[in-house]
This record gives sequence, C-alpha cells and structure tokens, in this order.
Amino acid sequence: MKKVLALTLALVLVVGAFAACGGTGNNDEPKMLGMSDSPLPAPEITKDYEIKEDFKIGFICLHDEQSTYDLNFLNAANSVQDALGLTNEQVIIKTNIPEGNECYEAAKDLANQGCDIVFANSFGHEDFMIKAAKEFPEVEFCHATGTKAHTEGLKNYHNAFASIYQGRYLAGIVAGMKLNEMIEAGTITADQAKMGYVGAFTYAEVISGYTSFYLGAKSVCPTVTMEVQFTGSWYDATEEKNAAEALLNNKCVLISQHADSMGAPSACEAAKVPNVSYNGSTYDSCPETFLVSSAINWAPYFNYIIACVNKGEEIAADWCGGIAEGSVVLTGINQDVAAKGTIEKVEEAITGFKAGTLNVFDTANFTVDKKALTTYTADVDTDAALTPDTEAIKDGYFNESADRSAPYFNIKIDGIKLLNEKF
Repeated sequence: MKKVLALTLALVLVVGAFAACGGTGNNDEPKMLGMSDSPLPAPEITKDYEIKEDFKIGFICLHDEQSTYDLNFLNAANSVQDALGLTNEQVIIKTNIPEGNECYEAAKDLANQGCDIVFANSFGHEDFMIKAAKEFPEVEFCHATGTKAHTEGLKNYHNAFASIYQGRYLAGIVAGMKLNEMIEAGTITADQAKMGYVGAFTYAEVISGYTSFYLGAKSVCPTVTMEVQFTGSWYDATEEKNAAEALLNNKCVLISQHADSMGAPSACEAAKVPNVSYNGSTYDSCPETFLVSSAINWAPYFNYIIACVNKGEEIAADWCGGIAEGSVVLTGINQDVAAKGTIEKVEEAITGFKAGTLNVFDTANFTVDKKALTTYTADVDTDAALTPDTEAIKDGYFNESADRSAPYFNIKIDGIKLLNEKF
C-alpha cells in the first residue's frame, strides 16, 4: 500500500508548485502558466520525541485510494510514516471497511495485533469504534468526523476534525473571482452568477462546507447564488457525475463538490465549466476547468496522537486543527483558468484568518429568511433526536467547531437552494 500511495502523495500533502506548462514555441499562442505555488501549503512534519520500538498504529478507511477522501488520509499516514521513520510493521492499514460491524472487527484485529492507536476515518464507523474502545481500554481509539467523544466520557476514545470551512471559504473566493471575470467579459450577466454544488448528505459537515464555500464566493461576487444537488452517498462516481450534469443543465456556470470521486470534475471538463474540487488537485485530468482544491491535512493530527502515546500524555477528547496547525491546505491555483488577482485575494483572506479578523460565519454576511441571525441553538451533544442544546452565536458569528471538533453548522441561509435532500 505504501509504495502505491507514494506515487500520489503530491496530490494533497505536497501542494507546492506544479510544473508550469510551457509554450510550443509559436509566439501566436498564449503562454500557459500552469499551477501556482500553494497559497496555503502543508507544513513539514517535525518530531521532538522518541518512538518506542514496539509502537504500532492502525488505520481503518471506508474506501481505498480510488476515493479522494480516503486517499487524503492514506497520503497523510504515508507522509507521517516517512517523517517519523516508522516501519511497515508499525503502520497497519485496512481499506474498504464498511460502516458496520466490519469496523468493530477491524478495530479488534488491529488491537490484537498490538496497535497502540487505532484510527478510523468515516462518520458511520463511530459506534463500532466506541464498542472496541470499551473492550480494549489500554488502546487509544481515534475517529475522524465523529461527535460522541465528549459525551461518552471514555478516556481512550477521541474525535478529531479540522477547520476545513476556512479552506472552503478560500476556495469560494477563487470561484467568486472567476464569476466576476465571466461577468466582466460578458459571458454571463451578474444575475446569472449561479454556482452548483454536489453534496453527499444533508449532514452538518456538508452544510457547513457548502455554506462556507458560498460565503467565500459572495465576499467577492455579491450577486452569486448557489444550488445544491445531493447524491445520498459519500462515494458514487455515477451519481456524482449525474448530479453535476443536472446542475449544469440547470444553468449553473461553476461547480464544486463535497463528494469523493472524479464524477463531478470529469463532467465539468467535458462541458468546459470551471470546477473547484475537494481533497486534491484534479489538474492533470481536468486542466481546462480545474481552479483549486482545499483539503484537510491529517498529518498534524497523526503526529499529535503518536506523540501523545509515546510521551505518555493524554489525547484530547476533541481536537480541531486549523490554518495555524497546518491542518487546512490548498493546492496551487490553476493560473490558466483562474481570474487575475485571485492569488492576491486568497492571500489577503489567509492573513485575515491568521490575525483572527476574518470569521467565515460572521452573521453580518448572511441572512435566514431575509433576517439577521442573532441567536441559534445547535445540536452539539448529539442524541438520537438531534436535540439542540448549545448556543452557537457568540461575538457576532457562529462559532463552528468550538464546542466539539465535528461541524454543527446546519443552517439554511438565503442564496442557497437545495434541489433535493437525502439523509
């Protein structure tokens, strides 16, 4: 697995400069600029601790490297293994593990193989990871996108996520700048600046993502609207392509996604419609339409939990990394498709995030039913009825991922139309 992943590592974690596309020597043809350096690259992984000789970590992934979502985790595991000098015997990876009892069996097997840490990457893995954590109290069980660590109270069970809404917002700026260019060129009118978004489910994670993307675009293109088509699946190339084509047929002039296949990007490349992907660059496959991609860089979290175990320190019940931790990254920007001035505008927003002066969900920047939002009770302490329990509006903005790591922004704001809803 490690050798296979090495070939694709640069897709997400090494998001620096791509080789520029050179000209053909014909002075009449425009010079191709290719990919820029990343405005928000992944940081170098450093180690200030000793790793025990018998240390092992196991990874459970919903799919394999064919899924951009899972590839992102696999690349992070690969990069941390290389940076920390872990052997193949110390890193055990299980792929294509469904969100069912198979996850419990995989977690139990990894614990029995001597893993000190077992990590699972999909929302539906959570209950099965909790079951294993109760059975193996000496093993640390860590789970991405989950919601129950802070209420379960297990010392060896932990949730993690990242402030990817910041990355989505930055990608939205790239999209908004492209819409402005299209308006100025007369390709579309201001009221035709409609984006499409391929979403998986109507979970808070997806709602938070598409809303932050929309708000990023709106920050530079005030007339933008957006339509969302859901697939009811995290990974289904056919459904994602069909969803993108439905949005294109509905006169969406730019497409983004929270989905894990090449379905939507390939539909955009065929239609010559600008595309913002997720979890890695699609530049090689879609050079005429790819704009940028945001991603969570899981390497800092993997390094953190490995350090905690080897230093004898507790792992936080909820951990959410942002730009400061290097957990939110961008690919380079395709300069042959993106509008002029895009890189500078993105860098300006990054500066705002780092300074704490820019908040994605500032209530001054959106309305709900044409009214400003002054209060909102979110479902943070998840129960079966999804009962709202925590005030989320503080200091004039929705405090996403402050009271638990996984997103809980699930508000339907003005300007975004949901074409269908699947849970």
